[in-house]
Amino acid sequence: MHWIEAASAFSALASEARLEVLRTLVRAGPTGLTVGEIQARTNMAPSTLAHHLKFLVAGEVVKQIREGRSTLNQASFERLEAIAEFILSECCADEVQEVADHD
Repeated sequence: MHWIEAASAFSALASEARLEVLRTLVRAGPTGLTVGEIQARTNMAPSTLAHHLKFLVAGEVVKQIREGRSTLNQASFERLEAIAEFILSECCADEVQEVADHD
């Protein structure tokens, strides 16, 4: 994952409401939820939910799949894992250097 991709994903997550929607989808697992199901679980107004889903889809942390007349929303677990890997990939890298410098 590159810096621009990571920034886009983190930008999509920069809202309590969007985090709530994403966590709801993560809890639902790979089968996902319809907009109505998300609405029932989050108590968000339809227009508010549509607004937040738009950002989550643009940041590629949520996938939407059209099934007949419904749209299924799924957490993009691959993308979420890549975001976690990106942010943790250099965990403690400087700590090792500091220990080596003190020897």
